Amino acid sequence: MSKKYVKSHKVKESTGDRIFGVVNVVILLLLCVVTLYPIWYVVCASFTENTYLVSHPGLLLRPHGFTLGAYKLALTHPLLLSGYKNILIVLCVSLPVNILLTILCGYFMASKKMIFKPVIQFLILFTMFFSGGMIPSYLNIRSLGLYNSLWALILPGAMSVYNAIICRTAIEAIPDSLKESAYIDGATDLTILFKIVVPLIKPTLAVLLLYYGVGHWNSWFNASIYLKDNDKLPIQNIMRSILIANSNVLNSAAADNDQVNQFAEAIKYATIILTTVPVMCIYPFLQKYFVKGVMIGAVKG
Repeated sequence: MSKKYVKSHKVKESTGDRIFGVVNVVILLLLCVVTLYPIWYVVCASFTENTYLVSHPGLLLRPHGFTLGAYKLALTHPLLLSGYKNILIVLCVSLPVNILLTILCGYFMASKKMIFKPVIQFLILFTMFFSGGMIPSYLNIRSLGLYNSLWALILPGAMSVYNAIICRTAIEAIPDSLKESAYIDGATDLTILFKIVVPLIKPTLAVLLLYYGVGHWNSWFNASIYLKDNDKLPIQNIMRSILIANSNVLNSAAADNDQVNQFAEAIKYATIILTTVPVMCIYPFLQKYFVKGVMIGAVKG
């Protein structure tokens, strides 16, 4: 195709289209600034001296009196370290259980010849809309001996019915001929599930893994109800105590309260960064699966 032909068929933008494009760019830039500035403020505040944060409220475009004191205190403080340890234990134990139960439930709901399927599926879906409430759940946790234990954060939320429905829809997208061929060759349901179904729905499982992981990482309410010892609290509860109680939770466990008071404001922002960065670092590795996984496992209307 000649250059002359391309130039002759080039679409000319009208004045209205140009104005519309400029307005769109301006609006999107403003949205970027509004979205990114709070993150930038927290980053700058975490490196700023405590006296400046207290005496100069308002905009903060760069760190003033650059210091790493808040991070040094946060990374060496026993409560913050125990908070990280507890949430890592919860994640390491919960995620395999979450994914395994979700796969089994999704495979059951996607199967067409399971015995008592309508009744069992109704009971599963019933729990998605109705529950006993907070007080019965608390009494149940106490009666099972899970109170003040990390198991109270792991077992009650071992499976999300909504995620199981997404998994079911992804499994239903697999051709039945693959399963039938495997049955003819003598494969059992477990063999079909883990050697045929699971490899084919990896993008969906990656997305569900992200859902479960972020949910556990950001969760704090159950821990505030079921855990009474500070050294068993996950990192989000420690951060919440720092932000709301003005670092009193740190003072209660610190050997030198003056050191905590020296970075009372900056340590709040340093803790926010330390609790946000891990999720931000993991997300890019799962991003390539995100759109594909959600589309494959999209819930049918």
